[in-house]
Amino acid sequence: MTSPLFQFLQAEWPTVFEAAVKAESLVTSDARTSCFYARRSLELAVDWLYKHDPSLRLPYQDQLSALLHEPSFRRVVGDAVFTKTKFIKDSGNRAVHSHQAITPLDALHTTRELFHVCYWLARTYGRKERPAPNLAFSAERLPRLSAVPAQSLAQLQKLEAQLHERDEKLSALLSDKAALDEELQRLREEVAAVKKANAAQPDTHDYSEAETREAFIDLLLKEAGWLLDKPQDTEFEVTGMPNAEGKGYVDYVLWGDDGKPLAVVEAKRTRKDATVGQQQAKLYADCLEQMYGQRPVIFYSNGYDHWLWDDASYPPRAVQGFLKKPELELLIQRRATRKQLRDAVINSDIAGRYYQTRAVRRIGETFEVDNQRKALVVMATGAGKTRTVIALADLLMRCNWVKRVLFLADRVALVNQAVNAFKKHLPDSSPVNLVTEKDTEGRVFVSTYPTMMGLIDDASDGQRRFGVGHFDLIVIDEAHRSVYQKYRAIFEYFDCLLVGLTATPKDEIDRNTYGLFDLETGVPTDAYGLDEAVADKHLVPPKAVSVPLKFQREGIKYDDLSEEEKEQWDALEWSEDGTTPDAVEAAALNKWLFNTDTVDKVLAHLMTQGQKVAGGDRLGKTIIFAKNNEHADFIADRFNANYPHYKGEFARVVTYKTTYAQSLIDAFSHKDKPPHIAISVDMLDTGIDVPEVVNLVFFKVVRSKTKFWQMLGRGTRLCPDLFAPDEDKQFFYLFDYCQNLEFFSQNPATVDGSASEPLSTRLFKARVEMLAELDKQLATEPRIADAGEPYKPDAAQLRTEVADFLHRQVAAMNLDNFIVRPQRKSVEKYAKQEAWQSLGSDDFSELSQKLAGLPSELVDDDEQAKRFDLLVLRTQLAILQARPDYASLRDQVRAIAGAWRSRKAFRPSRRRWC
Repeated sequence: MTSPLFQFLQAEWPTVFEAAVKAESLVTSDARTSCFYARRSLELAVDWLYKHDPSLRLPYQDQLSALLHEPSFRRVVGDAVFTKTKFIKDSGNRAVHSHQAITPLDALHTTRELFHVCYWLARTYGRKERPAPNLAFSAERLPRLSAVPAQSLAQLQKLEAQLHERDEKLSALLSDKAALDEELQRLREEVAAVKKANAAQPDTHDYSEAETREAFIDLLLKEAGWLLDKPQDTEFEVTGMPNAEGKGYVDYVLWGDDGKPLAVVEAKRTRKDATVGQQQAKLYADCLEQMYGQRPVIFYSNGYDHWLWDDASYPPRAVQGFLKKPELELLIQRRATRKQLRDAVINSDIAGRYYQTRAVRRIGETFEVDNQRKALVVMATGAGKTRTVIALADLLMRCNWVKRVLFLADRVALVNQAVNAFKKHLPDSSPVNLVTEKDTEGRVFVSTYPTMMGLIDDASDGQRRFGVGHFDLIVIDEAHRSVYQKYRAIFEYFDCLLVGLTATPKDEIDRNTYGLFDLETGVPTDAYGLDEAVADKHLVPPKAVSVPLKFQREGIKYDDLSEEEKEQWDALEWSEDGTTPDAVEAAALNKWLFNTDTVDKVLAHLMTQGQKVAGGDRLGKTIIFAKNNEHADFIADRFNANYPHYKGEFARVVTYKTTYAQSLIDAFSHKDKPPHIAISVDMLDTGIDVPEVVNLVFFKVVRSKTKFWQMLGRGTRLCPDLFAPDEDKQFFYLFDYCQNLEFFSQNPATVDGSASEPLSTRLFKARVEMLAELDKQLATEPRIADAGEPYKPDAAQLRTEVADFLHRQVAAMNLDNFIVRPQRKSVEKYAKQEAWQSLGSDDFSELSQKLAGLPSELVDDDEQAKRFDLLVLRTQLAILQARPDYASLRDQVRAIAGAWRSRKAFRPSRRRWC
């Protein structure tokens, strides 16, 4: 047996070499397994590149498809090698996931492309032995026989799973580049130096681009279901060409079931721009239209770049592959059946507000009048972005512009929310949650970005389930450049209309995002900002609370960063498990965030100055945005230490690590149920709609502008009757302890926080005032009741009851509580029974000024009952001070009790007053 073609790999890439040799040895005897090992060899080579080349950025996940489509990978390998890697990946996927026959020719093409990729790898990074410049692929050197029996499809799938289980996990290895071990760091530096030296010498290797073009175009056509097994499919002769013979030969013709041409494909050499074939392809389309009475769609390609030109509707556009037969048939059929959008009625039951219908109309004009295929809508969080795009989808479906829609979001919670919205407002669209229903069919598909990236490669019998023309419209929830950078393969792969949604104000959106949608900077397709929504009374504004805590950091602002630095900030996204990047934080921040005194002060400030409900006694629904899971747990622990009487229910951690997190979110969404404070790590930053939220606490550094505005939107929703009947939510408080407002140059109205006195504080003061009045009257008249009256309040007895109640309330105050702690001396004094035996004016002043309002475990949670008690106390106090007869006191209090009975506030414990 001759030496293997891949011998040059053995010294430095032994695992890549081993897999490549297996691919080489099985080309003629087991083509399916050969393609499998070719892809396996590519996977190992790509993993090596990401591990050793510091110029490569690890994408959202370490699967092969994501690694290949990371922009830095394409820059490093170049277009030619990139196309070869895609061919090997797709050929290997077809071998492992398709029942279609894999021929020795398929394996030959795949092994040839693997040879060229490996040659590039060794030539670029080889330190010991580089391949000879004249080394070429030779099919004659391939082994003809193999003693190993052919593997079945099931055996290959099992082998694939076993190998991947053993593979090194790049995401774990490279998650923190600062922590790379010394040996790997040394290797990276060495590889960078070798790469630079090797690049100085010209690459004269013949990468067989013509063969690559033909094989890749054939593969893409087969993935779209075009078998090319009939004579008329290739090199089809047409008449009417403007040449001497009046004839031409079309590289590929894609035919409909009625015998009419659906598309022409013109293939040009890879060294030529694909657009060179545009005019020739148009002339072929003219000829076929004359011959068959139907104008075909035009494709032209050089193997690297592919273009689609439906010249009846749009100018040429780049695509990633070819449309399936039903998709081409629908494209041609729409030329005659598509209705005008401007004449169609928008369903006001779905989106009836003026700015929503305006946005739908403007998107329609973009598609219909301007012949543009992208639109960007700016709409404040809570203003109804989802309902707007549902109304848009409904309009486009009714007018035969769109058959299938893909809605993309970056969180599972947002996917669930969008699916529910489509089910409610457009049930006929049969919405599918691709996160949980990967094999279900429908007209609207909702997915996270990573899920869709994984599904793009899914194939059945050699055909991709989601071909490039599967969707007619993609909606991007919260469109921004970091999403595009990480998941651009999705938007480049699908050929469809594109609508981006964002809550980031139009003047805050970076120019790159506008560029993605082919728009002028600062001029979105439509915009409806927070200020407009507040003016229209559709949302409420934030009020920033002056905070007493700051930490030292560099005095930078987002606007001061360079474009490159802004791109880096924006790219720092949180992961699904709530992990936050540390790269942007000051060195002392961790110590500050995890400091007991810091957290206690933040919680004390929030609990005293935050917006209150339940008569001012209970903090309104609050979200604390924590740095990471450990920080969230630390905050919760400090809260429970200071408020043990809430028994761990008032403040709860809600992260992706929380078991049954959705049940906690459901409880938080209920007005009167605990938890009332949700300590969130990423999970409540977007997509969770709780109108009752009145306090947002930024206890983390936020450097993504998009995330900042998403988080801000958690508080903007209206909430009628939140505080009492006809007392609606008017604003929300924003506590920013990490100077995020300063960083993003935001200056909302600043206040000191809640100024209203809580109901329990007023009750405490009223009882102290009652005690003072009773002591004054007892000093002159020990008994102030008419012995003949049925109701005979004894002043001494009443004084004992009130003093005993206040004593028990003070004794139940937790001395370790950060709010109680500053008044520890007074609390300890009045926690003793004897302190209440004789009180002077200084005591009454100390009780009212220092102890009223301190949290106590002896607190009645019934707001209406407390209101009743306060009313009775004030009435009784007024009567005592006026010295009326006690029959009058009895009648007035009974009248009060009767009025409150209807509100279910009167309880047996209050009968003593009546």
